[in-house]
Amino acid sequence: MSTSQSGLASPEAPQNGAGSLLSLKGITKTFGPVRALTNVDLDVPPGKVTALVGDNGAGKSSLIKTVSGLWAPDGGEILWESKPVRLHNPKDAEALGITTIYQDLALCDNLDIVQNMFLGHEPLRRGLLDEAKMEIRARDTLKELNVTTVRSIRQPVASLSGGQRQSVAVAKAVMSQAKLVIMDEPTAALGVAQTTMVLNLIKTLSGRGVAVMVISHNMNDVFEVADRIAVLYLGQLVVSAPASEFDRQSVVEYMTTGTAGRQAGNGAA
Repeated sequence: MSTSQSGLASPEAPQNGAGSLLSLKGITKTFGPVRALTNVDLDVPPGKVTALVGDNGAGKSSLIKTVSGLWAPDGGEILWESKPVRLHNPKDAEALGITTIYQDLALCDNLDIVQNMFLGHEPLRRGLLDEAKMEIRARDTLKELNVTTVRSIRQPVASLSGGQRQSVAVAKAVMSQAKLVIMDEPTAALGVAQTTMVLNLIKTLSGRGVAVMVISHNMNDVFEVADRIAVLYLGQLVVSAPASEFDRQSVVEYMTTGTAGRQAGNGAA
């Protein structure tokens, strides 16, 4: 496995972004004298789970906020389905099919599941909310994602567990026809059962052909769901390769030093 500061090409990630859903080329982001990202190259294939990992301050948040349209890059190019795009705001990203689920999930506790899933996109019938259509679509979407633990689609989001709240946020992304779902620390502060629920949800998304980018510090979660692993170190992408080419120790070495002292045999610890 060979590495470079601009990423690693592999058979599963065609060079030059060919066949990639999202391709970042030389992305650089600075904040005054601080360079958060330096010449980042990253290809995200469709229908696969890409884990983006790195120590605190490695540039993970800067990268996902750039892809999400919150921050414009100071250098480099973003390609979506092999075509250059400019993301001026999150609406531009959402229009392409990029949905980002941050740790706070952006759900309204005072609204129920259906209302949250359709918030801002409510269907109308004769000038009134089409509640029946909303309920049917919400129920069908949750069923497709194998979300079976919610008592009622009309229960307030405030009453849901952490895993159930993640499920609602993901279902909302699916209903918006997202092609890439970015999940920021989706299992943070969750128990074992809730974590299993969210990881199964990620696998279901990938199985439906949706690309998923997971930002996580939890190596167990990473190796449970990731098809590919990309490591940021001090704002540079030091390696990107199939998960099978790493083990936990090699990933931690890349995260903490920017290099690995040995080659990994497989994805098992």
